[in-house]
Amino acid sequence: MIRSVSAFAVRRPWVVIVLWGAVVFAGFGIGVGVFGRLVGDVGTVPGSESSRAEQRVERLAPRPESLTAVITGRPADDPRLNREVSAALAAVRAVPGVTGVEGPLPSATTGAALLVEITLAPGKDVQERAAEAAAERLRAVDARVTVAGGPLSGAEFDEQAGRDVVRAELLSTPVLLVLLLVVFGGLLAAGLPLLVAFAGVGCTFGILFAFSAVTDISVYSIQITTMLAVGLAVDYALLMVNRFREERQATADVGEAVARTVATAGRTVMFSGLTVAVALAGLVVFPDPFLRSMGLAGAAVVVVDMAVALTLLPALLGRFGHRISASRRRDGGRGVFARVAGAVQRRPVLTLAVSGLVLVTLALPLFGMRISQGDPRMLPSSTETRQMWNGLNAHFPDRSGRGGDIQVIADAPVNDPGVERLRRTLAARPGVTDVRAEQIAPRTTIVLATPTGSAEGPAARRAVEAVRDLPAPFRVQVTGDTAGLMDYRAMLAERLPWAVAVVALGTLLLLFAFTGSLILPVKAVLTNLLSIGAALGIVVWVFQDGHLAGLVGGEGLGYVHLTVPVLIGAIAFGLSVDYEVFLLSRIRERWLAGAGPRGSVAEGLQRTGGIVTAAALLIGIVFAGFVAGGFAPIKTIGLGLVLAVALDATVVRMLMVPATMTLLGRRNWWLPRALRPVHARLALSEAPPPREAPNAGPEKDALAAH
Repeated sequence: MIRSVSAFAVRRPWVVIVLWGAVVFAGFGIGVGVFGRLVGDVGTVPGSESSRAEQRVERLAPRPESLTAVITGRPADDPRLNREVSAALAAVRAVPGVTGVEGPLPSATTGAALLVEITLAPGKDVQERAAEAAAERLRAVDARVTVAGGPLSGAEFDEQAGRDVVRAELLSTPVLLVLLLVVFGGLLAAGLPLLVAFAGVGCTFGILFAFSAVTDISVYSIQITTMLAVGLAVDYALLMVNRFREERQATADVGEAVARTVATAGRTVMFSGLTVAVALAGLVVFPDPFLRSMGLAGAAVVVVDMAVALTLLPALLGRFGHRISASRRRDGGRGVFARVAGAVQRRPVLTLAVSGLVLVTLALPLFGMRISQGDPRMLPSSTETRQMWNGLNAHFPDRSGRGGDIQVIADAPVNDPGVERLRRTLAARPGVTDVRAEQIAPRTTIVLATPTGSAEGPAARRAVEAVRDLPAPFRVQVTGDTAGLMDYRAMLAERLPWAVAVVALGTLLLLFAFTGSLILPVKAVLTNLLSIGAALGIVVWVFQDGHLAGLVGGEGLGYVHLTVPVLIGAIAFGLSVDYEVFLLSRIRERWLAGAGPRGSVAEGLQRTGGIVTAAALLIGIVFAGFVAGGFAPIKTIGLGLVLAVALDATVVRMLMVPATMTLLGRRNWWLPRALRPVHARLALSEAPPPREAPNAGPEKDALAAH
């Protein structure tokens, strides 16, 4: 199948190139419209108690959007300032779509600020126009005015997403080109991975736009999928072009070199792409629409990258490959990476123990991880939303750092004794203030309570638990930030084992098909989990606890955004298996060529060590470009993936894999006789026979080993 596709691409290169050009052009032309469809809501659990209660509140008593303005730069009691503010507020009240204005409230803490709250009428278009008009009138005051909230903050999140993508590409593309020039030594060979990445990004925009027609697309799905599209496209193209240059050593026929490249490296790319797609598809297990849509969109992006590498790249190589020089012939058994393998193989137990201990130690902060829905600190300090948040903290600390109200929906009238018991229960909880009850329907009452601390704080959680545990003669539902976060944590605890099972089983099956071994897939899954745990531990240590956060332009937030651990885990697992497939493909080639248990590992590591290191460096640069962005969750994901790739390419791939494969010896390739027909049907082996004389002995011994 793969060889047939590549043969067509070589025979009809311009047909394939023009078709992909049209697809990419359409992707960029239509896909950029996704920026107008992004939403900021993430971390919901459809069907949970908090979600059902929130929907009832929205239906019976929707809470209007509001803006918050903090006015600083002049004393709050300045008569001239107060006259200007009063005039501005009179103009704000006259804006169509403004239903209420509260303030100005002077700061009792510093006496150097005024606070204004503006309520907007329902309706997205009305709110956007009213918010812009109200902010414009307030900014006419001769002072420092920061206005945020509602549609203004939503727009800032969208704009930040676009800026982060542009900044990451501007930072990473020149560095990628320079490194590719160093790796390949020629402009054409170096440019092909970037061209494949460009095609992948264009298709990514089109995919996201298509998904936005049927589901919500988060403001930072753009960064994540673009990150994946560029990184994997460069990885796959790097592997293919490198193998093509090797095949050019054996044949002057470009078509034959392309065919051999696709049959070997192309098979590796196909299995690698499928394993990454399976890892991302595991997110579909979670009911959160954001994680589910990210899983589907991410898997689609990976498949597109794989398709581009297996069709467009062979067409380009077939048409222009005669201009790409062959690589220098190297002895697969000698070199830096072969010497590393030799050193590991002399002390495999010690190497495995030390590297495992290092990874476990790095993962320890993970046990203290705290997840949260986040706050305006996720935005850079240059945004008005963040400046408004800082102003509230400095001048109105009683109104900052709090979660939203705890909302209790009771199916009873407001004068029911049970409702009064609910109200007293909440009022008696420490850390809860301003408890009030309001009837919102003939037999429905909402009880609101304001937590004095954050939504994820212990006081707010205990208050929600107390209400949920309280017996009542009518239905009671609790919603709000705290209840939603508690339901999300419960969902993660319930669904995470299923997601891990789906990803692990899919990965085991694909690696079994790729390697023909039952041992190597299990080993790959276990070692990859160690590197992912270590990367997540460092992320918690940096972004939650604040250690060295300033080095990456961040700060200790005291939490990790609730979507970050799952996304890092899924993407990093897929990338780890990606490099595992790169390495095992060459080790298996050398094993089947008769290199023996130790020799195949050393030669395989020598032949792939440079390309895996280059691929890890290049994809790390792509991810690092997003660390330079301004949105904290994206910075966190970018750093987590940089660390996961770095740890995987060094500690796991260079130390743990050779150590474990040395200890296992021939048992690496153990396959029960009953499963050989199954593997033969799944293997999709199209590789041409190795140029060295094959030795059937090791393969036969491997299949029979126990």
